[in-house]
Amino acid sequence: MDLIKKNIHMDRVRAEAVSQITLEDDMNIPESKPDVSSLNLEKGCIVIEEVRPGTDMVMIKGNLSFAILYHTAEEGSSLVLLEGRLPFEERINIQGVTAADTVDVGGDVEDLTVGLINSRKLSIQCLVTFHAQVDEIYDEEAPIGIAGSEEVEYRRLPMTLAQIAISKNDIFRLKEEVTLPGSYPNIFQILWNTVSLGDVEFKVMEEKLTVQGDVHLFVLYEGEGEEHPVRSFETTLPFSGVLECHGCREGMLPDIRYSVGSQELAVRPDLDGEERTIGMELTLDIVIRVYEEEEVELLTDLYGVSKEVGTVTHNANLRRLLSKVTGKTKVTDHMRIESGGAGILQLLHSEGRVSLDHQEVVENGILLQGSLSVKVMYITGDDEAPYAGAQALLPYQYLLDVPGISAQDLGKVRGDVEQLQVTMLDGEEMDVKAVICFSTTVFQNVPVELITQVTVSELDTEKLGNLPGMVIYIVKDGDNLWNIGKKYYVPVDNLRQINELSSDELKAGQKLLVVKGR
Repeated sequence: MDLIKKNIHMDRVRAEAVSQITLEDDMNIPESKPDVSSLNLEKGCIVIEEVRPGTDMVMIKGNLSFAILYHTAEEGSSLVLLEGRLPFEERINIQGVTAADTVDVGGDVEDLTVGLINSRKLSIQCLVTFHAQVDEIYDEEAPIGIAGSEEVEYRRLPMTLAQIAISKNDIFRLKEEVTLPGSYPNIFQILWNTVSLGDVEFKVMEEKLTVQGDVHLFVLYEGEGEEHPVRSFETTLPFSGVLECHGCREGMLPDIRYSVGSQELAVRPDLDGEERTIGMELTLDIVIRVYEEEEVELLTDLYGVSKEVGTVTHNANLRRLLSKVTGKTKVTDHMRIESGGAGILQLLHSEGRVSLDHQEVVENGILLQGSLSVKVMYITGDDEAPYAGAQALLPYQYLLDVPGISAQDLGKVRGDVEQLQVTMLDGEEMDVKAVICFSTTVFQNVPVELITQVTVSELDTEKLGNLPGMVIYIVKDGDNLWNIGKKYYVPVDNLRQINELSSDELKAGQKLLVVKGR
């Protein structure tokens, strides 16, 4: 007698760790750059160049790539862009990792602080969070039937399971061009830029994934001319594209995550040869996980009628799709600046980033806590320092509704800024209104006891002799036709027919006739 088995393809996180470090250093202003009179804006991102796994650890090497915009009192441009890198090499302890593993590591800049030591030296301090993870694809052999000549009773449990169909990483390259409107001066040099994505959506098609969304671009630049006038330009560009994905089919369940990788902006001549076109090249680092739902009938128990049939089992965890959910919450607050008399004359640009500091499964949902980081660039009333930036952290708490979720269920939540509106209240205060959108795909963990082996032996004659050939059995709480038939080595259909049962539902105290036939 042999089991008929089906491979259920599963994925899991085999090892993971989170580590925080502080990067700090002092930076001398290059000789080619003028003195610093005041700081304006700063931004940074983590670039990981090398990942070397070892036993229960991983070494990472890379740099903090940063940009600083500052004012100078020297003649010429009042705004100066300073770029640099701060290298690092760190060890992350992660239990269970071996040198042969592929470890995915990402780094997030939690806080970047730039201080003015003197006009030729800056202090840089950055808090970085690293996430290291080892993913694993494995198979569970699930019994779905039995082959053999022995008379055997068996029961099946129908289940809808979510199997991993595609697991890979890919890169989507995005190239766009935008030309300045006629009212804007030609570009002499770009001083500052921010690029962000919004409304990004992936769809599973036949043998491919489609992606679409919006690119939000803001640039602050010096225009051509003797005065080098400073201008700002902001626009939103829709984009779409296709990623080849062998094995994809419509109806599959995508769980796809992305982050902006490298990005480059370059000034190019337009059709008239004037420097008015901005070329933009971005890469999206995409983690692709596509699942397929399948109806499976698992063989959960069996017993012999003419032979003693035993089973060997092991505990396993399967999964099914519980819910694919989105939710939105509003965040409102005020931002106040210390103007020193200059004040806010005009808002130029605002941007937001969602940090998810804590998530906890509660009854019928996931409790999310974190903050919305808002950065604002504005024009001041100070002729010597006409541009300034401000930032604030706005806390939020939100319950994402996921009916039926338990602490063992799997789901990573993504938070994105859907809307952000910053308006002036007066020269020192701004009103911030934002909408944050959360999304997740939750897979329910299904613990099961899988039969791995079947043993067949002759019936124990002594045990069989102690069983009556015919008996009136009085049903007790918890009884069902299966365990009664198993106790007396009687097929379940025999119990139904002899007792003329119209359903399998039994009540305590009910009398059943059990006839042992061989």
